[in-house]
Amino acid sequence: MNLGKLYLIPSPLGENDPAEVIPAPVLKSLEGFRTFVVEEVRTARRYLSKAGLKGRIGELQFFELNEHTDQATIEGYLKLFEEGNDVALISEAGLPAVADPGAQLVALAHRHGIEVIPAVGPSSLMLALMASGLNGQSFAFCGYIPAKTEERKSKLRTLEKVSGQLKQTQIIIETPYRNDSLFNDMLSVCNASTRICVAANITMPDAYIKTKKVSEWKKEGLVIGKRPCVFLILA
Repeated sequence: MNLGKLYLIPSPLGENDPAEVIPAPVLKSLEGFRTFVVEEVRTARRYLSKAGLKGRIGELQFFELNEHTDQATIEGYLKLFEEGNDVALISEAGLPAVADPGAQLVALAHRHGIEVIPAVGPSSLMLALMASGLNGQSFAFCGYIPAKTEERKSKLRTLEKVSGQLKQTQIIIETPYRNDSLFNDMLSVCNASTRICVAANITMPDAYIKTKKVSEWKKEGLVIGKRPCVFLILA
């Protein structure tokens, strides 16, 4: 069977003009796709319109893959690659398949010998690490940690202990409406000398990226609000 390729196409982290954060060759490549697997169709349509496909959106095929997509549906996406048809995978924001359900489509492609081609674009995790001043030689992405207060505090203590033992930066993300509760728990359980970086709205005009010791953050009175945010810890 002649199967197409899977292209992993990054998207902006916020409401940027795509040309500000996505390389021109990647934007140009979008013109060659007819089939898109996306985390959310409305967001993808808006992105592609801004990227130069505004008059062609009606000609394109969109298939959703998000946290609600069942395995049978994902397996069925194999048919999208038939007859040499290339497929573009787009996340809600940033790099597809990184902290993103799209990883399941990438896994499907590998199981069936479909070539996977990643494209260059913004990663909130790497941009935050770059800008943090923390250890970029040894780091771990921990994703989302528990939402319940006591479980979250326990996890934060564990991450801080690991960070201290390995001198390793721990990277965490959170749903925006829980940013401040997570940050406050960090300040309540972490040692005064532990450094925390808060990186919010990365690549946006109002980006906020600061690294301070816990003792310094406690004097700051920071309110993050419902902004996309990455947190980094180094004990």
